[in-house]
Amino acid sequence: MKGDVETYHENGTWKTKVEGNSQASSTHDTKDEAITKGREMAVDRGVEHIIRNMDGTISERNTYPRRRDPQDIPG
Repeated sequence: MKGDVETYHENGTWKTKVEGNSQASSTHDTKDEAITKGREMAVDRGVEHIIRNMDGTISERNTYPRRRDPQDIPG
């Protein structure tokens, strides 16, 4: 499957979008709701889930399934 999943804040709502799509896949009132949906999508697709803060900086990156996580990279 193509495209990582990204959770971000835009225009007063939290959104989850698959990389390469022009529109958000889902919108949420809270960051926690958006993260939960984004995690589900990433697990189903077997891709990375990128979570951004309100200012757009990356707060977290999770690779699914976990065995694909590049463990030899420091940090």
